[in-house]
Amino acid sequence: MIKKIDMNSEEFQTQFELTKKFTEDVIEKYNFVFNPNEEINESIQQGLTRNQIIYGTRFCPCFMVVGNTLEEQRNNSENRLCPCTPALEEEIPTKGSCHCGIYCTKEYAHKLKKEEELKEASHSHSRGLSKEQCEELLSKPVIDSDELEALLEARELNYVDFNLVDNREWMEWVSQRIKGVDYLIPTTSFYQSLEQIEKQKDKHTIVYCLSGSRSVYCQKIMKDMGFKSVSNLQNGVMGYKGDMISGE
Repeated sequence: MIKKIDMNSEEFQTQFELTKKFTEDVIEKYNFVFNPNEEINESIQQGLTRNQIIYGTRFCPCFMVVGNTLEEQRNNSENRLCPCTPALEEEIPTKGSCHCGIYCTKEYAHKLKKEEELKEASHSHSRGLSKEQCEELLSKPVIDSDELEALLEARELNYVDFNLVDNREWMEWVSQRIKGVDYLIPTTSFYQSLEQIEKQKDKHTIVYCLSGSRSVYCQKIMKDMGFKSVSNLQNGVMGYKGDMISGE
């Protein structure tokens, strides 16, 4: 069953403020800076808050939580606790940011800001795909933001048909999701929610989450279950530049 958390509830708002203070303390302790994209930071803070409410622990929201009981979840080394060891020891020192993107080095944050300014100045959105090009794109295991936008445009023209699936949680879906998404199949109720498209295994499917981590896990499971073609959106919502919608 999809877990619905009311972001306007007193419980969520209280935990959200505590989580924001928690991330600020991480920034100060390790001399990091926040991502210059405030939407990414808020989304991660909301995810950490969600996991605190569901699991009683601030698991990294970019990864599927493994384990059926709280004890199994907290003792499973695959579950990342924020700030996680891989981020502190490998991702931030070598790449400039943690996997989720909220914690960055000063140099990397400056680079991100410059890149975003350049992209906004130079971006133009004019493209078209043939039916053959659509099929070719959908055969790729990983697609990027521009490719998904092009495919969504092509679907509106009836050049191609596919399912766009959100693997995040209901709370994230309500807050903001890709315009054109067809189904919400959260990782916390994955197998039950997957029944919505159980009879559509021959149809192309594109999955996405916040950063691409949860959805790549779901992609593998779906392929193992017999889904013919499943593509993952690279960098998820964090890297998507197309139209977004919100609300139930």
